Amino acid sequence: MATAPRPRTSTREPAELGRRLASWLDRHLPGAQVTRASVPASNGMSSETLLFDIEHPDAPVRGCALRLAADPAAYTVFPSYDMPRQHRVMSLVAAHTDLPVPRVLWLEEDPAPLGATFFVMARAEGRVPPDVMPYTYEGNWLYAATDAERAALQDASVSLLARLHDQFPAKEAEFLLPAGAGSPLRRHVEAQRAYYTWVVSGLSRSPLLERAFDRLEELWPADEGEPVLNWGDARIGNVVYDGFEPVAVLDWEMAAYAPREVDLGWTVYLHRFFQDLTVGFGQSGLPDFLRRDDLERRYAELTGHTPRDMEFHTLYAALRHGILMLRIAYRQAHFGEVEVPADPDGLILHHGSLAAMVQGTYW
Repeated sequence: MATAPRPRTSTREPAELGRRLASWLDRHLPGAQVTRASVPASNGMSSETLLFDIEHPDAPVRGCALRLAADPAAYTVFPSYDMPRQHRVMSLVAAHTDLPVPRVLWLEEDPAPLGATFFVMARAEGRVPPDVMPYTYEGNWLYAATDAERAALQDASVSLLARLHDQFPAKEAEFLLPAGAGSPLRRHVEAQRAYYTWVVSGLSRSPLLERAFDRLEELWPADEGEPVLNWGDARIGNVVYDGFEPVAVLDWEMAAYAPREVDLGWTVYLHRFFQDLTVGFGQSGLPDFLRRDDLERRYAELTGHTPRDMEFHTLYAALRHGILMLRIAYRQAHFGEVEVPADPDGLILHHGSLAAMVQGTYW
């Protein structure tokens, strides 16, 4: 894991991006100066982040973060990037809940200034559990924390999901429903099937992912449950913490209108993804942290809703993550960072655990 090549996250030049941002900002806040512009080390591949400060007496805030849609020439992770949609979700969550969502300042829908649509939000100060190396690996602040500190962070993080699902008026999230027929869960799954089809267009298909779709049908919930606003990428790696308390909930691009368990299954599985990788590399990881039964129990205590059909929802999370992993791997092949093996399932980093879920032997 330590020697695996880090996939490139952008083909853009940060210095040029900063200059273009300064020109754009001068039109919105004449005389403002952009200072300390930098790209965070954890910059993602689905959209890009630029951190900067504004020097101006009338600036709404000093510390800012810009979220920019992916460069369409950079073999994007998703087929489209709807920055106004993310901006709208964050604004609505801030208006309807007590979650610490960063304040959104400007939305730019014209791609001309920076080459893609973007929005600017207030920057949160704190620390984030790392993805590389993952927080389950030795040598980071969360791994070094005490059991009591990690338990406090876990409880506070589950509370984010519980409050989002309970406080946000579900009807306000209906605009997120994908086009098509059927229930919100059915449409969510069909949208993922369409995404998979896009990922493998002209390339080798994944027998494992296709078996996982078939297994979903066998496990389909008899009662899907009422849909709520889903955060979408619900994991602790998308939270900024002050100490062990959340101060900012980030990355709403995968927000959805779906049953509660879609979010909860993603939280459960994304931790398992890191934990399984860590164990596979000979370390113990954090086996007592973010355990599925603990998350389900605490969520039920906070909401009165007992999570159900979690085998379906954790498999669905692993499947969705597998499609992402396959796209990222094909992206790396596009840039010459990896070679495509004869078996495309080998490109899915967690193919072993996903296969076990399909077979019903994982838990």
